[in-house]
Amino acid sequence: MCGICGVTGHRQATPIIFEGLRRLEYRGYDSAGIATLDEGQIRRQRAPGKLDNLGKILEARPLTGTTGIGHTRWATHGAPTENNAHPHGTGRVAIVHNGIIENFEALRSELEASGQVFETETDSETIARLVDFHLQQGLSPKEAAFQAISRLEGAYALAMIFAGHDGLLIGARHGAPLAVGYGEGEMFLGSDSLALAPLTRRIAYLEDGDRAVLTRDGAEFFNEAGEAVARPVQTTALVAGAIGKDGYRHYMEKELHEHPLVIGQTLQRLIDPARRRVVLPDMPFDPAEVSRAVITACGSAFYAGTVGRYWLESVARLPVDIDVASELRYREPPLMPGSLGLLISQSGETADTLAALRSLKRAGLPILSVLNVEHSTMARESAVVLGTAAGPEISVASTKAFTTQLTVLACLSIGFGRARGTLDEKREEELVSALIDLPARATEAFLLGEEIRRMAEVVAEARDILYMARGSLFPIAQEGALKLKEISYIHAEAYAAGEMKHGPISLIDRTVPVIVTVPSGPLFEKTLSNLQEAKARGGRILAFTDTEGAPRLKAVAEQVIALPRVDTFVAPILQVIPLQMLAYEVAVRKGTDVDQPRNLAKSVTVE
Repeated sequence: MCGICGVTGHRQATPIIFEGLRRLEYRGYDSAGIATLDEGQIRRQRAPGKLDNLGKILEARPLTGTTGIGHTRWATHGAPTENNAHPHGTGRVAIVHNGIIENFEALRSELEASGQVFETETDSETIARLVDFHLQQGLSPKEAAFQAISRLEGAYALAMIFAGHDGLLIGARHGAPLAVGYGEGEMFLGSDSLALAPLTRRIAYLEDGDRAVLTRDGAEFFNEAGEAVARPVQTTALVAGAIGKDGYRHYMEKELHEHPLVIGQTLQRLIDPARRRVVLPDMPFDPAEVSRAVITACGSAFYAGTVGRYWLESVARLPVDIDVASELRYREPPLMPGSLGLLISQSGETADTLAALRSLKRAGLPILSVLNVEHSTMARESAVVLGTAAGPEISVASTKAFTTQLTVLACLSIGFGRARGTLDEKREEELVSALIDLPARATEAFLLGEEIRRMAEVVAEARDILYMARGSLFPIAQEGALKLKEISYIHAEAYAAGEMKHGPISLIDRTVPVIVTVPSGPLFEKTLSNLQEAKARGGRILAFTDTEGAPRLKAVAEQVIALPRVDTFVAPILQVIPLQMLAYEVAVRKGTDVDQPRNLAKSVTVE
């Protein structure tokens, strides 16, 4: 969940590393630090809090040298203090670490018995002390690093520098991503290609268990057994300017406004507009022969998967199981022959989802993954990857990645429906036409900004919020509640509207606004009845609907926001946009840190 980077070359390392950390800060922002080799000696600067705090220290006390490593932290073991900030090290070695070392307590006891003195509460310091122990035994940096790495249990991406060895970087990964970047007379390490985008587009990705030895002239790769291996150098599509705010107040605001663009870009990959047909890539299985789909994901991606379950079952008549990825392995569900594993992740590195993927593969299921990062670990381990074309998403709260996941799942459902004979040509044309029209309809959502800001005034004053919806809109209500919790810190819960009378209705009074997502369609009347029940008990109803449903809601709702009328099939993709906008406006009104909310990080690479 932390971000790490390193460089060895001919330029001053600190500015390069600091810029890399800036691009990785979405991974964690509890503390940050940099270490460089200055005339062969390890020098460090660290600071608690945001990266800007480290920047101020570096202005006052600069670090020089052309070899260095850096880290931005999401705290696991030990409070987010300067002392616990990375890099950790001794006079001989400095390391940065993303992950969790599960056997650190046993290693720490062993090292303390041998005379090593620990200074922090972290599990990561154990790595530095273990490498230092082997250096004291006379091993070379490479030998000491490899010996230490072989003792580690858990998840890690590592970068190390060594006193007296300018021009040397050693990296390793197990369960956490790490990329090597190739420059001209310089080499780079980073948690992902986004960190390296301003520096190079030539990237090699370490496989699980790999170690890498970098010098200014190139990299050598070794597998877990210490055997030399080759890792292909790929050219990434990322560009250095892709993460600017472009004049918006926050990354989240910018990414919200990118919904129409990225939905359109995703559709271009999967739709033949002239024939009004979905065009899926070749697959190593026949959709008509798939007996069941097993969907798993975390966070917002799980809610996208839940909408996908509605679509696959209704359009393709494919039975679907869905589990939160952190629970799937431990539930040990029976996995029938002929089933398909369907994984959803923005980063392609989410630890629980990746572990679930491997569990499904061991059971013999082919894996189809919906991913935004198509060079990720999950991509490399999947049989089929459907890319979401969302581009870099920097704000911790997912927005455009969510709508593009939905867009892919909608196309997948149509493609499977045709292959399985459950969708006739006329209905496919209708559904594809609705998708093609979606970017234009999404653009119209941003005309509602003033109405959404007025609603935000009510929501920002509440301590508790209830969200309601039915059918395929229920996961959208869950996503709306999650967004509000994430960035405004207001307690919010979502319920299927028909379940309100089974308990949650007891919470309703004038202090608990009820936000409902209810576009016109087959479930409109039933949801309207549920709203009447809430209003009769003093509920303040705030409604999102469409132009057809708006007139009938005005009698029951305190405020009604109407989006364009679209086919019921694509309504979840459109309706989620104003819910995300509402969460954003509430957070701005409350003055929270929109892009980097407390206790969260973008890419969850530890369990």
